[in-house]
Amino acid sequence: MTRSLPLPVLTRVILSKMISSLQTILIAVVTLSLLAQAQSPPKRKKLKDFGSSLKRLKWNPEKNAAVELPPTGQVTTSDELDVIRINTSLVSCDLLVVDQYGKSVTGLTANDFKIAEDGAPQTVGHFLNGDNINVPRTIVLVIDYSGSQMPYLKNSVQAAKVLVDKLAPRDLMAIVTDDVEMIQDFTFDKKTLKNKLDSLIKRTERDSAFVIGRQQRIGLSKQYSALMATLNEAFDDEDVRPIIIFQTDGDEAYFLRNPVITIEVPEGLDGETLQNAQRSVEFYTQGLPKKLTEFSLDDVYRAVEKSRATLYTVIPGVKLTGLAPEVQFEKYKADEQARLNEMLKGLKPEFRPRFKDRVDRHDKNSDIMRRSTIERTVKLQLALSVVATLTGGWTEFLESPEQADEIYARIFSDINQRYIVGYYPTNKERDGKRRKIEFEIKEHPEYQVYGRRSYFAPEP
Repeated sequence: MTRSLPLPVLTRVILSKMISSLQTILIAVVTLSLLAQAQSPPKRKKLKDFGSSLKRLKWNPEKNAAVELPPTGQVTTSDELDVIRINTSLVSCDLLVVDQYGKSVTGLTANDFKIAEDGAPQTVGHFLNGDNINVPRTIVLVIDYSGSQMPYLKNSVQAAKVLVDKLAPRDLMAIVTDDVEMIQDFTFDKKTLKNKLDSLIKRTERDSAFVIGRQQRIGLSKQYSALMATLNEAFDDEDVRPIIIFQTDGDEAYFLRNPVITIEVPEGLDGETLQNAQRSVEFYTQGLPKKLTEFSLDDVYRAVEKSRATLYTVIPGVKLTGLAPEVQFEKYKADEQARLNEMLKGLKPEFRPRFKDRVDRHDKNSDIMRRSTIERTVKLQLALSVVATLTGGWTEFLESPEQADEIYARIFSDINQRYIVGYYPTNKERDGKRRKIEFEIKEHPEYQVYGRRSYFAPEP
């Protein structure tokens, strides 16, 4: 004998199935709309006067933050000033899901994701796979080619060219330098992108057409400024997957407002080393007013959080974060010696004895200076690591030039393995406040979801 369900239970079952079907249809409609948009011919205005947004930033001591002045001729009250605004109601995140062994989880669907905003459940509004070639990626490579980056530049350029070759037909890519210069606006022309990357190497060659005086041209180490300009100017609301690759050692941090790091004379020095350190600090202090930015590191973090971009940070140099002090010291000393030995090979014989003495020096003053440099380097690396973490991306260290290929390949693999999950918040308030996002995979508490953990609501 077949038993029928009670009417209230049957009604709930039918309603549940109807809601599930409607949700599936909604996701399909939004997804098809995004795909149709992605498949249309790219129409994008060329960026003019890149970096102009930085000219509108003004440090506000009372707010202890940067504010954005209105464009010339436009009047705006001080309460309306901010670094960046978001006008879209859709919250879209690139999510990487890994199992308990750190392996990427593939084959998930929209129904597998559970979303909460400030604790309130949300409904998946659109869902796409990261390797969908019909969904274009909008990628900006921000690359530092200042003097400290010379050992890594050629390998990094070659690795970036391999990444260019892997771009899908509708992917767009732009290239920005630490001069706050967009040397290549968004294009899908791979030959043009690779030529522009090669031009960076040519700039640094002494017989290059880019030579200024008797010295080759190198970057100005304005990496955070270049990142701020990219966040504020490069992307628009039609970019489905904005991505930034940020390769730098981040030494502009010395010149940000409220600096987390400064140059000081280490305690315990004496003699000529002490005098040299004092001169360095004096030079830094005198030049600080001219180089000081109109924004702080916290302003950078806020701009990163307010953007929709997923950011990958590549830090050239030996990794010192997360290590015990003595391990840091030995690792730094070994790297220093390797770099100085490499330098000796390129010097004329008559200059080698003076530099060899520097390589072999292990006295008290030298060790004090090494520990001081290590302390500053750790702060620089930690500051850069936070930038990527805020977007759900990650940081990798380019400890030797030969690792560039592997790192860029990993970035591209990570992009392809992500899920693009979006929702329309139930909280419709345009209050400009930070909101916390939580993602889980249903019935899989052991899975780890990497992605953006917060965003700022639209301004009033």
